[in-house]
Amino acid sequence: MAGTDKRKQSLYFPETMLQDIQHEAARLDRSLSWIVQRCVKIGLADIRKLPSVNDVPERD
Repeated sequence: MAGTDKRKQSLYFPETMLQDIQHEAARLDRSLSWIVQRCVKIGLADIRKLPSVNDVPERD
């Protein structure tokens, strides 16, 4: 089994989004980090469908 990446990353969320994350963390009795990681894992397929900046055609 591969080891987990232990690097730290700071993320900044709008206040209302942070409150939602905190509410769900308390409801599920989980850490904020766990909630964010699960959200990314669940939504990553949809996120990958979004066009990147390089996919937007240039205007003349």
